[in-house]
Amino acid sequence: MARLPSSTRWIVPLGLARWLRRAGRDLVVELDWWERTTIGPWRLTCLPAQHWSLRLGTRRNRTLWCSWLIESSTRRYYFAGDSGYFAGFREFGRRFGPIDVAFLPIGTYLPRRHLSYQHMDPGEAYRALIDLGARALVPMHWGTFQMGWDPVHEAPRELLRRVDELGGDPAHVHLLDIGESWVLS
Repeated sequence: MARLPSSTRWIVPLGLARWLRRAGRDLVVELDWWERTTIGPWRLTCLPAQHWSLRLGTRRNRTLWCSWLIESSTRRYYFAGDSGYFAGFREFGRRFGPIDVAFLPIGTYLPRRHLSYQHMDPGEAYRALIDLGARALVPMHWGTFQMGWDPVHEAPRELLRRVDELGGDPAHVHLLDIGESWVLS
């Protein structure tokens, strides 16, 4: 944060604006679930996620955890952040569809008895893609470091296995290497 210019505008969920202002960042917009703001050609909507919060020196669940819908006049992107699978994905698809790209987490999902609430498994990420009515999936939250019992590079293989098992089209899944880019056509 210190390396970003003081003119950087921050869009954050409830409970985080105070922390940023204490750190000397005054351009902060704090949103509750379903609230939105516009920055230039972009509209950002703070949406529910299924997780918990524990960050920035605050006690557990003292700040809001969220996902984001990021829209321009021509595109809609859904960024799940960290979330378990929940019915909200169907609601987002109903309210905001069609969505062009969904950025969904696929890693740190085992053991399910401990992680299913806050982390979806690769099959649930594919179900979320369908629920959202999104045309492309960019999987995230995998391959960086070991957190759960799932092997660090297993999530993409499991995702493609589940897509095949469910009769989906793997061309809708865009697995990107670190630093790789992809242009949405």
